[in-house]
Amino acid sequence: MLPENGRSTEELLAEISRLRRDDLEVRGGTVTAYVYDTGRPEVHEAAARAYFEMLEVNTLDPTAFPSVVAMEKQVVGAVAELLGGGPHTPGIFTSGGTESIMLAVKAARDARPVAGTPRMVVPVTAHPAFHKAGHYLGVEVTPVPVDPATFQADPAAVAAAITPDTVLVVASAPSYPQGVVDPVTEIAALAAGRGVLCHVDACVGGWLLPWLAEAGADVPPFDLSVPGVTSISCDLHKFGYAPKGASVVLFADPALRRAAYFASAAWPGYTLINATVQSSKSAGPLGGAWATLNALGRDGYIALARDTLKATRRLVEGIGAIPGLRVLGEPESSLVAFAAEDAEELDVFALSDEARALGWFLQPQLSYAGIPPNLHITVTGVTLAGVEAMLDAIERAATAARARGPVQIPQGLTDLLASVDLDTLDDATFAELAASVGVDLTGSGQPRMAMVNAVLDALPAATREAILVRFLSVIYG
Repeated sequence: MLPENGRSTEELLAEISRLRRDDLEVRGGTVTAYVYDTGRPEVHEAAARAYFEMLEVNTLDPTAFPSVVAMEKQVVGAVAELLGGGPHTPGIFTSGGTESIMLAVKAARDARPVAGTPRMVVPVTAHPAFHKAGHYLGVEVTPVPVDPATFQADPAAVAAAITPDTVLVVASAPSYPQGVVDPVTEIAALAAGRGVLCHVDACVGGWLLPWLAEAGADVPPFDLSVPGVTSISCDLHKFGYAPKGASVVLFADPALRRAAYFASAAWPGYTLINATVQSSKSAGPLGGAWATLNALGRDGYIALARDTLKATRRLVEGIGAIPGLRVLGEPESSLVAFAAEDAEELDVFALSDEARALGWFLQPQLSYAGIPPNLHITVTGVTLAGVEAMLDAIERAATAARARGPVQIPQGLTDLLASVDLDTLDDATFAELAASVGVDLTGSGQPRMAMVNAVLDALPAATREAILVRFLSVIYG
């Protein structure tokens, strides 16, 4: 509610502190998803000050604010230099990986129109942003399986899925769920051989894999230097450690970038030309990204990569030594996923709850396309300092979860949820249904999510999606 009278800065900041009391920590490495920490306060301070300096600059009209053009050229140029491009490689600074992917899909759709419904071939491990882009842009998604042991996209399946209406083929470097790099060289070659564009989703790995390679990791080819790769996305608010709202999409040629743009002159107002989905937006994220890259420099990123690589290797080794747990695949980045050897003996969703009670957030991932339910850890530059504590917490949580036993879903609940028409329930009724299985959607604090995840895991994807939409609707009221 809007107050009758204005409030002081001190009062507002105190209110923010109160509102954030139940938030997960954004520093220190105990939260293994969503946040990226260098462990270097001076870098975050530089980014915050630059962000604030650019906060009120509007990127809508670059002729009005030439600082935006100068800063974006530097940031895009740095990404291009790292990812197989050159000083003139075209790119766009965006608000995040989803927007970068959206623009890559739009560019592919518009650059090479097809007679029928445009389609894109997407491995099942690719980020849902491709499904979102397809939904928004009218591009049908053709999902293809991955190898059940390595979790990499299957080039043969990709080739078989390409049709005359295919406008884009997708590969990940790495795919988020298991942290493995798809065979980009093979996929890009077969796409090129069929005259189809190929996008590499390196939102997670774009600003990580090259530095891991410098630190001694074996990183397969994945960037614009690979023949057939026509665009690539790279998030700077992940392993670039910039403030949120910072990503770059690069294109192999200027014509493809132009296909990502949007212009409209069909009105009597100001000239409208947008490089991104958004029109008016703050240049704060651009300033924060620019400052972070410059504050760390090559030496800083290499040092962080060395620590990240050490922590990842130790984590993989340590989890593999915990009875009842196994790492999925062989992570080529710093994303690690692990599952239970026997789901009847150890419930990973219960393990996640137990770890949260110990102060550690491990991200649950539902089963899909033959991949079992698992927990995901994003290893960052600050993880090494706490990796032994994390492994101890995982082992203790596994012991507690084993003693607790698997989550027992109320009899008939999954059948009920699969059969009910959720559109007939108002939000209040849905909240009551959730409360009946112990899920309070109106409370505060960090909830125990094992039951929610177990129920979702037992349902088909379409039903999961419908329920998640209702969860969000109830939470926001």
